Amino acid sequence: MAGGRLVPDAVVVVEGDRIRSVGAAGVPSGAPVLDLGDATLLPGLIDVHTHLTQDISGDWIHRPVEETPADWAIRGVRNARLTLHAGFTTVRDVGAYGFTDVALDRAIERGMVEGPRMVPSAHAIGTTGGHCDLTGFAPGIREEGPESGVADGVDEVLRAVRYQVKHGARVIKVCATAGVLSFEGTVGAQQYSDDELRAIVEEAGRQGLRVAAHAHGTEGILAAVRAGVASIDHGSILDAEAVRLMRERGTYLVPNLHLLDALDPDSLPPPLRAKMLEIVPLMRESFRRALEGGVKIAFGTDAAVFPHGDNSREFAARVRLGMTPIEAIRGATTYAADLLGVDDRGTIEAGKLADLIAVRGDPLADVTALERVGFVMKGGVVVRDELSAADVGTPRD
Repeated sequence: MAGGRLVPDAVVVVEGDRIRSVGAAGVPSGAPVLDLGDATLLPGLIDVHTHLTQDISGDWIHRPVEETPADWAIRGVRNARLTLHAGFTTVRDVGAYGFTDVALDRAIERGMVEGPRMVPSAHAIGTTGGHCDLTGFAPGIREEGPESGVADGVDEVLRAVRYQVKHGARVIKVCATAGVLSFEGTVGAQQYSDDELRAIVEEAGRQGLRVAAHAHGTEGILAAVRAGVASIDHGSILDAEAVRLMRERGTYLVPNLHLLDALDPDSLPPPLRAKMLEIVPLMRESFRRALEGGVKIAFGTDAAVFPHGDNSREFAARVRLGMTPIEAIRGATTYAADLLGVDDRGTIEAGKLADLIAVRGDPLADVTALERVGFVMKGGVVVRDELSAADVGTPRD
């Protein structure tokens, strides 16, 4: 898939959790066989913007004062399985309360829970009263500090980063601007100063971690890119300067476009509805501008804003706005792996992790085929199989 071409009658040999060989050569003697017929085999997909322990069903606005981290973790168990069975074998989880994403990651690694490989961020880091703080409640209700990601000034943001890393974060999420699903008055205002953003990125770098920046507004996007973040997530209001700077710095854009169709504005409280209606046309235009301007674009969905397991609908949303199917797929494979800084996944090659999926049909001709995943293997273990022939597992001489 790195070359963007289909290889007919391919044979992939898996040994342990790795791919041993790829090609048209015969099956090793005595090896069990999974014959997927005329399905298309792809690398396991990667979603670099999820919230596995969250969703916005029911009364999600009051959930932070009604639930404990245990509730969030249990929700994550369900969502992790849905995500894996949809073909996503790796996710970057960008913001979770009470270190629930870290706990979920550990449970998956220990085999206690079925789910994708995770790159957890723990608490997102944001300003008091900003998008990553719990706004809208009375004073004294769920007031948070640096340990929970709410930090102001260079000293506090340094402590916030260090505390997330101490307790298991493997990427840092920062809210550089205001947002849609929070109760600040604006949608895109810059919320961290340039100095604070630089301090966050530099401290994360000292710890060997990259930074993902939630950013809608242009000034906050520019400040985050200059600070050295690895990705701009959402990137709703990009101007020519932002596109140029992101291209020059190699900063990834992680737009979330399916949610524009999936989230009904009328289901939101009036202040949030107004912000969403303001931002939707700007997000689509910014995506086109980034695409035309040569910005690197990775695949992220903001799953939680729409149901987990529907992640693959993001592919069609991107193609409708002008991206080619192969570029959309690369966004969730090779480009996503590059953004994560990993070289053990994202392509079907010898030595890579045996994270594989298969779909009926040709996703290069119809990208919606990726919404109908029929086979999922993670680390050499089949977790979903609706495609293989009746003689699955039969050794062949």
